[in-house]
Amino acid sequence: MSEIRIASRYAKSLIDLAIEKGVLEEVHNDMQLFAATLKENRDLYLLLKNPIVNSDKKWTILNAVFGAKVNEMTNAFFKIVSRKNRESNLPDVAAQFHVKYNEYKGIIRADVTTTFPLTEPMRLEFVEIVRKISGKKVVELHEKVDKSLIGGYILKVGDRQIDESISSRLTELKSEFSHNPYVKEY
Repeated sequence: MSEIRIASRYAKSLIDLAIEKGVLEEVHNDMQLFAATLKENRDLYLLLKNPIVNSDKKWTILNAVFGAKVNEMTNAFFKIVSRKNRESNLPDVAAQFHVKYNEYKGIIRADVTTTFPLTEPMRLEFVEIVRKISGKKVVELHEKVDKSLIGGYILKVGDRQIDESISSRLTELKSEFSHNPYVKEY
């Protein structure tokens, strides 16, 4: 079974249980903390992915790092995953949990890439564009700066992409100029 499918199933189970027990926000915050900690601490990430380190040792480390900081349900979830020898899936579970949380709450994720950091009025304008495109009220906007765009922006919402960058326009022009209708091609 693929890693993402496994992670998705674990995340679905966790979110369903958190909703049932009324601790969804706490568990979501715990999974965000877990993901942020793994992002900042590569050694912990590599430890979870390491097949040589036994599951009991991984559980002991997870409990030492997160035991006092996370909800009782989250800690129990970590323990169950450890008993099943699936600790290597935990980073993906945290990512899938966030996706499923957004689906449950009706939040749409949008990625915008520009050549400079967005100002607040621009940010609000992008949020409004995403609301119109998606029909969702709540938008989670992720910003990225990429100087190679030269100017303009690229906006990704789900599987849709709006590319209004100057670099893509230049590529289109270059393609158009390479096909000269006045020169006979053989």
